[in-house]
Amino acid sequence: MTTEDFLADCRARLAFDLLANTWNSVVLWALRHGRVRHGELRELIGGISQKVLTETLRRLEFNGLVLRRAYGGSPPRVEYELSALGRSLLDPIGAFGAWAFEHGDEVMAAQERYTRER
Repeated sequence: MTTEDFLADCRARLAFDLLANTWNSVVLWALRHGRVRHGELRELIGGISQKVLTETLRRLEFNGLVLRRAYGGSPPRVEYELSALGRSLLDPIGAFGAWAFEHGDEVMAAQERYTRER
């Protein structure tokens, strides 16, 4: 890698930006088992507002990570699922989650030390 690998318009930064948003990774992970309706997805995740979930799904769809399928009928039905591109992020998200599980206490201890020392 060179210093040019992390320029503002580089692909690595694009990937980091996608994972930097907390809800992006959470929603992608929640969709890993297949197609889900909006309300079911919200229940699976917990702690996310309808507005934030809708914004996140739109952002993920815009980036080609999520597919939205609308069905006719009354009431209309919409389901979301991972695209192949979205599925390709599951391993990195899982690895990052494993890292957080293994090192989360250390990070929180560092934050507490930092706060105490200021």
